Amino acid sequence: MFSEARPRVPRCQSVAKAQNMLGAEQISLWLTLAYSLAVPVIAVIYWRTYGPANFLWLSDIALAFTLASLLTGNRLLASMPAVGVLPLELAWTIDFLAGGRLIGLAAYMFDPKLPLYLRSLSLFHLALPPTLLFLLYRFGYDERALIDQTLLTWVVLVITYVATDPEQNINWVFGPGSKPQHRLPPLLYLGLEMVVIPVFVFLPMHLILKRLF
Repeated sequence: MFSEARPRVPRCQSVAKAQNMLGAEQISLWLTLAYSLAVPVIAVIYWRTYGPANFLWLSDIALAFTLASLLTGNRLLASMPAVGVLPLELAWTIDFLAGGRLIGLAAYMFDPKLPLYLRSLSLFHLALPPTLLFLLYRFGYDERALIDQTLLTWVVLVITYVATDPEQNINWVFGPGSKPQHRLPPLLYLGLEMVVIPVFVFLPMHLILKRLF
């Protein structure tokens, strides 16, 4: 008699919501299947071609985290690569569409000296941004991603600096671009990189994602 009156949700809204949820489930299923097939193939070929050090690239780690998020539904595993590499992946995409001539990130994609099948594997850079945005749309953004991704990146950068060849310049720990730099002491440059990336890449992305999702 004195129960609280609850507003009725129009049937059309309920149906539309159910359809959106069903559509998201279907997209998630297909993405999970696609990533579950593609990531192991990429991993095996990269291991044989470039060796295990290649998996220290932040974009490769982001790819693994994206697959893990698809498989588990964990939003932190999607939020961390979104904060960590989404700006760089978008820059790679823009450069790729410009033929690798804009900033040079995707220039190797147009190098005929590299086998076509090997270059085609790098197309995962195109798939990451929309996949991560979809996962954030579905699961939401986990604000812990800023600190967790920063700590992960620091560990990866230190390991990369200690354990890899400077000529490979993985994660640019020896210099910006493809080659080591010689203007600054190596450890000073590494320290600056460990400060610049979280402050000028992670933090702005964190604020944007926090507002959007």
